Amino acid sequence: MCKQLYSIALMGLIGCSTHNKVETLIPKHAVVKHVDIAGYTDRYSNLYGKLEQYPYTCKEDCYPNTDVIECKSEMESCTYNGSNSSLNLETGFNVQWLGHASFVINTSDGQQFLFDPVSEQFDWPVNWAFKISEGFNRDLPAQITSDVLNKTNAVMYSHIHYDHFNKDDIAKIGAGPKYLTPLGFAEQFPENGYEVTEMAWYASKYIGEVAAHFVPAHHFSSRIWVPFIHEDHNATLWGGWLLEHNDKTLFFAGDTGYSPHFKDIQQKYGDIDVCLIPIASYFSEDDPKWYRKVHTTPEDALQAAKDLNCKVMIPWGYGNASWKMGDRTSHSALFRLLHMKQRLNSGTPLYIMNEGDKVDF
Repeated sequence: MCKQLYSIALMGLIGCSTHNKVETLIPKHAVVKHVDIAGYTDRYSNLYGKLEQYPYTCKEDCYPNTDVIECKSEMESCTYNGSNSSLNLETGFNVQWLGHASFVINTSDGQQFLFDPVSEQFDWPVNWAFKISEGFNRDLPAQITSDVLNKTNAVMYSHIHYDHFNKDDIAKIGAGPKYLTPLGFAEQFPENGYEVTEMAWYASKYIGEVAAHFVPAHHFSSRIWVPFIHEDHNATLWGGWLLEHNDKTLFFAGDTGYSPHFKDIQQKYGDIDVCLIPIASYFSEDDPKWYRKVHTTPEDALQAAKDLNCKVMIPWGYGNASWKMGDRTSHSALFRLLHMKQRLNSGTPLYIMNEGDKVDF
């Protein structure tokens, strides 16, 4: 039994903790790319450089009205009320979108996984700063009940940014499930008996009968207010997740820009059954080039789905529980996605969700 320690000087209870169990997976076939930046060595790097040209960029008439999205104001505070393609993929995956990048995934054998669960807008102190500023506040995402948390087998994080990894949520979720993370992540966890597996790109870990593969994304990492100028820039890895069960696959892209890594993933794992791909967190056609490098526009997301040969694509990143980095409003990215699907004659079926929705595939 853990003994309580008392400080005579402070006359206060210090308490005790249980050490975490940390596993690092970098198998021979794994991929890790380092770069020296700002005087630091062995910082992580994307696999591909910045693209000079993208397959397609919408420059005008990108947001026509549609009858399938009902909004309280122009492209703001909206609900999708259109129909979705009738699909019978028989994958055994049940998908619930909580909002922004947070998903609950259930499998036919009773396993449950969480992708990037964040119950508040951001982790401290960004959460506080955005609450007092205009334009960035969002509704809270659908909350995960304690019953759901207790059934969770594993929690998977794509990267360390505040809107994808909230330290307060670790305490809420607890040490019951396993935590699968990118490399360099374990030190973010308090010592309280957490089981953390840090993984390189293309490393895999079985959770029951489900194989969880950590795959590349085209992004960056830091936990500071201003990126690129601090010692923690790219000190942790980033990526997406691919679940494989009974020869069926579900892909969660994480935050990412468009690059050849999507084709790499398809070549390694084959055509993907269910793809969860971001379509928001971009500005306009005149956005800074570095920003599009690390975030997909709706048309980039459609191209990514084509590269992956997705049997269905679920877009995310827009919505009432999104933090409005979509270039105009809460739902402008969804308006643009539906328009670009028609303009580009995309053959990838879309399944559009509102926050809190569930679907079986």
